[in-house]
Amino acid sequence: MQVVSYSIICLSLLYVGLSCGQPLQDQDREYVGFATLPNQVHRKSVKKGFEFTLMVVGESGLGKSTLVNSLFLTDLYKDRKVLNAEERLAQTVGITKNTVCIEEKGVKLKLNIVDTQGYGDTINNTDSYKCVSDYIDHQFEQYRRDEIGLNRKNIQDNRVHCCLYFISPFGHGLRPLDVECMRALQDKVNIIPVVAKSDGLTYDEVKKKKSRILSEIDKYRLKIYQFPDCDSDEDEEFRRQDMELKRSVPFAVIGSNMVVDVNGRRIRARLYPWGVVEVENQYHSDFVHLRNMLVRTHMQDLKDMTHDTHYESYRAQWLVLGRLDFISCTA
Repeated sequence: MQVVSYSIICLSLLYVGLSCGQPLQDQDREYVGFATLPNQVHRKSVKKGFEFTLMVVGESGLGKSTLVNSLFLTDLYKDRKVLNAEERLAQTVGITKNTVCIEEKGVKLKLNIVDTQGYGDTINNTDSYKCVSDYIDHQFEQYRRDEIGLNRKNIQDNRVHCCLYFISPFGHGLRPLDVECMRALQDKVNIIPVVAKSDGLTYDEVKKKKSRILSEIDKYRLKIYQFPDCDSDEDEEFRRQDMELKRSVPFAVIGSNMVVDVNGRRIRARLYPWGVVEVENQYHSDFVHLRNMLVRTHMQDLKDMTHDTHYESYRAQWLVLGRLDFISCTA
């Protein structure tokens, strides 16, 4: 029975080759092999690993650290000291960077988390975002110098690829500080607005707050990250997920480091006297949409936007300013 099946397969292959007008040997000769290039790029990329830098901006107490830990299932801030109210008022804005290497199914990711401690905590917050803007510019300048240096093979990309801007759930919309900070950063980094601690709001309040924030973003002409359009060859499921992501902006999120048992399931959640708020429940928050966007669908696009748009804009400005300085020196 196996011999008969093998014979039938051989005859079928021979018939296909002859029906195309060429013997099988000639068809093999015409196969060059560059169709395997995607596989080569994939193997090389997996071997090298990936890097991603995420910046979180927002005042203290909005759950930035908890959300980051929930997004990447890590504990980056276990040694962090919690300041009291008096210490918060006395401190200035400082930039801290934490790095963690994550591996999933053989794929390695070097994740850099940039936190803005002290942002928005003082009485006078004038120019409190300048430290954040200067940090982004410094990373651009460092990358530019490495590009023109001798050791270009091992360039470390510490440019900020994405900025999660945390908006307080209290109040009606954007504060003046939010507007000024987003305006200062909009041409330097991909800004993704998130409504922090959304479990303190009802469903209708979340809906109204999102609408208010989007209307104020349009009013003040602020630029946030725009999702690219789907390619024509994408399937319906991907298109549906893409539409859900776009409708979720700004993301109303919650985070939790606590794993609890609910009906036999171990999940990340927040416990309240009136019930349980599940972090990964799409009916409770937009956490899953935010994680899918950051990790599963748009991480590479965020990196491409950083390199092709924001970094090139910085580089063009540097070239123009450098040329003007040269002309002024030689005049």
